[in-house]
Amino acid sequence: MSTVEPGTRLADRFRLEDRVNESAGATLWKAIDEILARPVAVHTFDPEFSRVKEVVTAARLASRLTDPRLTQVFDAADEDGTAYVVSEWVSGESLRDLLESGPVEPERGAALVAEAAEALAHAHAAGLTHLHLTPSRLVWTTGGTVKLLGLAVDAAILGLTSEDATKEDAEGLGRLLYAALTGHWPGDSDCGLPPAPLDDGKICTPRQVTAGVPGYLDAIACRALLQEQRRGQPPLTTPAEVAEALSEVPRPAPAPAASIPPALNLRSEAPDTMAPHIVPSPPMPNGGPRPQTGAASKVLLTIIVLLVMAAVGVGAWTVGKNLGNTPRVTASGTSPTPSVSHKPVTVKPVGANGFDPLGDDHAENPEYAALAVDGKPSTEWHTDSYNSADLGRLKDGVGLILDMGKPVPIANVVVALADTPGATVQLKVGDSQELSSLKTVADAQNASGSTTLTPSKSVTGQYVLIWFTRLAPYKGQYRGTIYDVTVHSPGSA
Repeated sequence: MSTVEPGTRLADRFRLEDRVNESAGATLWKAIDEILARPVAVHTFDPEFSRVKEVVTAARLASRLTDPRLTQVFDAADEDGTAYVVSEWVSGESLRDLLESGPVEPERGAALVAEAAEALAHAHAAGLTHLHLTPSRLVWTTGGTVKLLGLAVDAAILGLTSEDATKEDAEGLGRLLYAALTGHWPGDSDCGLPPAPLDDGKICTPRQVTAGVPGYLDAIACRALLQEQRRGQPPLTTPAEVAEALSEVPRPAPAPAASIPPALNLRSEAPDTMAPHIVPSPPMPNGGPRPQTGAASKVLLTIIVLLVMAAVGVGAWTVGKNLGNTPRVTASGTSPTPSVSHKPVTVKPVGANGFDPLGDDHAENPEYAALAVDGKPSTEWHTDSYNSADLGRLKDGVGLILDMGKPVPIANVVVALADTPGATVQLKVGDSQELSSLKTVADAQNASGSTTLTPSKSVTGQYVLIWFTRLAPYKGQYRGTIYDVTVHSPGSA
């Protein structure tokens, strides 16, 4: 039995709240990160648990991966007789939840598995495996993205090993795809789904179980799960091969941020499984309204004509009024307004935040954001570390957004970047924190050190975004770093 109880604080930071699940000597908790005021998942272990070293090592290795489709590990330690692993708290519906009422639409299910296959391929390239791919470990999050839980850590907790882990994970992806297409589980373990039916002792193919499964998805499932040749194509023996085979499947679009419910719900069927209701996508339109006919059409036409006539009249009055108020122009072609000498003044933001609207959690190290506007060149905000300068090809950009408190004119923004060249940064300004509302007004390529971003024309806005589209090298990976930001507004001398 675990020696920790609700209310226990680990690392003077993580307060355990609710015991979610106990299995194989490990206990999963819902906890609160008291520094960042956010929920986290924490594994603790019984005193007699014998694989603590393996679990902590696996967690630390998993923490180095930056693919947003993999559960992020925040901390792992074995100190003072207490071992723990702290990771991301994931809220959403697992594949198991989605299959409770039967198989999902074939290409939707295949798209979830395709995302998991790509994430797992990245993990294998870094030397990490899963070995415990079940429907409860694949989650469609409340943010409208895919998350694969338990990389490396699950296997360490359960003591799972394999002589050919690459092939085992490929078969695991095949099992997930089979389950998504049929609602049945073709594995030996009990995962809460009915077992796959057999035909003469052999697992039936997805098309034999469920009508309407596309032939190419049936073939991919069999090539991965059964390790058989189908349609003249060889078995799929690695996660990368499964990902390539599923690469043409249409991917689900993320849900709009405004529609994501704030609630975090909890389920206890399996470790790390959280399942609030998913916000349904708006229904596809069935076609526009039928055209007006007969007398109704004539009335509508009359109304339109009257509205156009009224608009023309208002427009003519406005033009005439503006012409009458036009300032007198001197012989030199300029208005007689006296010249004013302008000197930029510093405007301090009222807040700063890591800005990641294209990522899974819509935040990028928000806990460090204030350090970029504290006036101290020794402190910094930085992005996550990525495997390539183009953010691992995971998204188009990430940045630091400043709230100026009210719309202010922007003369320029001076950004203190890392001294290593290679970053591409854009200055975006707008009156909303929606990415689409923020307009690019300046940029700098291969930037480093003190970089001044000056708009080519006058611009005003409440929000100022420093947006990285390429990152500079950092310790074998790539990261964007901002030591300080100074916003200048035009002012009179």
